[in-house]
Amino acid sequence: MLSAMSTVEDMRRGNLARFLELVHRERALSRAQLTAATGLNRSTVAALAAELVELGLVIERAPDPTKRVGRPSPVVAANPDVVVLAANPEVDALTLAAVGLDGEIKVRERLETTDLPSPETTVAQLADALDRWARGELAGAKFVGVGLAVPGLVRAADGLVRHAPHLRWRDTPLRAMTEQATGLPAAVDNDATLGAIAEHRFGAGAGVDHLVYLNGGASGIGGGVIVAGMPLAGASGYAGEFGQNRPGIASATHRRADDGVLEDEVSRARLLAAARLTSADEPTLAAALSGSTAVDVRDEIMRQRGILATALGNAVNVLNPSVVILGGFLATLAESDPAALVEAMQAQCMPAAAEDVEIRTAALAEDRLLIGAAEAAFAPLLADPAGTLASA
Repeated sequence: MLSAMSTVEDMRRGNLARFLELVHRERALSRAQLTAATGLNRSTVAALAAELVELGLVIERAPDPTKRVGRPSPVVAANPDVVVLAANPEVDALTLAAVGLDGEIKVRERLETTDLPSPETTVAQLADALDRWARGELAGAKFVGVGLAVPGLVRAADGLVRHAPHLRWRDTPLRAMTEQATGLPAAVDNDATLGAIAEHRFGAGAGVDHLVYLNGGASGIGGGVIVAGMPLAGASGYAGEFGQNRPGIASATHRRADDGVLEDEVSRARLLAAARLTSADEPTLAAALSGSTAVDVRDEIMRQRGILATALGNAVNVLNPSVVILGGFLATLAESDPAALVEAMQAQCMPAAAEDVEIRTAALAEDRLLIGAAEAAFAPLLADPAGTLASA
């Protein structure tokens, strides 16, 4: 049931936001389902649906003909033509996508590079993609924002990238730069934080209130934590940097980086080298590793999986999640021998904490960071649909 607002206008705007949030999360709901979910009466739900249709944010469809019991109820769906530009800059590529309010990825591009991308180059590529898509395959779409998933420390208050070490970006006003280049409101956050939110809302963590997410990418290992259904951000938005922890390595022969942190030892670059690849997207790397019979590939996977198990054991001991989700190359390590990873992790957990924890791989696969970036970009619209469009 929605809480009472101080004024009629506040109540209307709050109801409108809750209504759109429900449609966005579920992609489509009947008016009857929306009535039950909000606690509002049918006439109010009909009025809210009509207002959101007028704003161009939802569409109404005929009732499902297979549901014959009772009075047919029109279906309200998120408008697929309302989109955001989502991006994930990495050391080897910039991945871009247009993501609809209905959750579908309309267009996706991976722009590979041999040089480290500068912030200026990145925002120029964003503006170029936006222009090309708006004049081409997405000519009928309405772009309402830009979301960036960045592998580094991002200050939540203003989207300032404090330090993205692998990209060599420091104190970069990325949100302001993006807004100036594209003319759209922008949201910037840590890539793994956004991956955790995406998996919690739509992926392997849906319905889970306590989870830990670790993301393995070209720029290292990041993480996100969901506690009691809410993201754990920390005082400035920097929580979840699991990759910067000192790894526990039982055998000196397993160490590859003197005094290195977790992401120096459990490393995508080391897996690429073992597979004799210079660059690859996630599916290509996973296929190369799983299809290899080379001893050095097998040994490197086992070495990294053992160190990862220790890191997961520490996370379980500290945070007591019910689910641990692994994305990127960490999912590949897990899938190489799931039982071995679970056994090694449990051996380093307090028995009570390990009893109910489950390891899962990211259900959104290589789309997880883009979906997370899109969620950040959609957030202002979902919080105040009428007000956000009025100020655009």
